[in-house]
Amino acid sequence: MNDKLLSLLGIARRAGRLSLGFDPAADTMKKGRTNLLLLAADLSGNSRKSVLQEAERTNTKSIVLDRTMAELGAAVGKNVGIIAVNDRGFADSIEKMIHNT
Repeated sequence: MNDKLLSLLGIARRAGRLSLGFDPAADTMKKGRTNLLLLAADLSGNSRKSVLQEAERTNTKSIVLDRTMAELGAAVGKNVGIIAVNDRGFADSIEKMIHNT
């Protein structure tokens, strides 16, 4: 994997700092543990709308990535379009990477 963002997501997954999928992400957002919400570029409109409503309700920052669900799945080991980052350090690093590309 040559993509630094995807590599960092893989590290965060192995560290247990990600919630993958709608229900786990929504649960951690409700509990106030999510620092950043990431969405795949090809996430369905209904899923995107629902998870963004939850992010707005819980005041969670969200970013739509330019990566597909397949690319994210290869990085984290599960085909997923919604990723909640539950660690401030990982969230900050990911944001810096996204904004510097």
